[in-house]
Amino acid sequence: MGYTRRMRDANLPIKHWSHSSLMTFLRNPLAWYKRYVEEVYDTPSSPSGVVGRAGHVALQHFYSGIEKNGAVDLGLEYLRNVPDFEINFGKARTRAARKKRRAAMEREYLQAISFYLARPPRHDVFGVEVKGVVEVEGLPLPLKAVSDLVVRSKVDRKAVDIVDHKFVDSFSTLKKDKPIFVIQSIFNYYVVRELFKKPVKRFILHECRKRKNADGSAQMRRYVIDFADYKEEFALFHRLIRDATAEISRPRVYLPNPSDMFEGDNSFDIYRLGLTE
Repeated sequence: MGYTRRMRDANLPIKHWSHSSLMTFLRNPLAWYKRYVEEVYDTPSSPSGVVGRAGHVALQHFYSGIEKNGAVDLGLEYLRNVPDFEINFGKARTRAARKKRRAAMEREYLQAISFYLARPPRHDVFGVEVKGVVEVEGLPLPLKAVSDLVVRSKVDRKAVDIVDHKFVDSFSTLKKDKPIFVIQSIFNYYVVRELFKKPVKRFILHECRKRKNADGSAQMRRYVIDFADYKEEFALFHRLIRDATAEISRPRVYLPNPSDMFEGDNSFDIYRLGLTE
C-alpha cells in the first residue's frame, strides 16, 4: 500500500494506463511520450486500420439492435467520412491514386463485414463499447479499457464474458497464452468487473479475415481466455504495471525506436528536431 501511495503522490506524466498506451511505451517510448503525455494525435492510420474501425462501428450498431443492412451502411458512412489527411496512403500520393485506394478500402470493408454477418455470433448482450477507468488495489495508476461487448457468459450464467473483434488480413499467430493477448484481456477484466459488479469469466476474441480464404475455410477464428486459468499472469501483469510506472516516474530521456514498423520514422524525426527537450 505504501508503494502505491508513493507512486500516486509522485509527479507522474499520465493519469492512467491502457493496453494501447502500455504497448506503445514498451515498443517506442518517444512515440508514447508524444501521444500519451503531450497528447499529440497526428499519426495517420493505415487503410487497414480504418477498415477495421469501420467494421467495429458496424458491429457496435448491429449488437445494439440495428438490422444488418443498416449497421453495414453506418460502418460505410464512417469510412467515407474519415478525411484523407488521417490516412497513410503510402505511395498513393495523387488524388486519383487516393480515390482508387479509397474504393479498394470500401470493397474490403464490405467484404469483411459480410463475412462476419453471414453467421454472426449470438450473445445475450449487457453492454456495447463499454468504456471505463478504474482503480485496482495494489496498482499505482488506474486502468482504462474499452470492451466491444460485455455478454452473459455461456459457461456461467451468473458471470459475464468480454468479447473483442478484430478484422485482419490474415489470421494471427495469437494463442490464448500469447502475452499481448493476455495483457489486453486483463485490462478489460478489471474494468468490466468494476463496472458490472459481476464475476468475469472469459475473454473471447473473434478474428475475421478480410480476404476470402482460397481453400474455402472459415473466415472467422475464435480465441478464448478463461481467467480462472491465469492466476500467474495476473501477478505478472501487476508487476509489469508497477515497473512501467516506476520507469515513467523518474527523470529520463525518451529515445526513439527507428525499427518500430508503425512509428519509427516519426519518433526519430521528433528526436532529430529535439522537440521533447
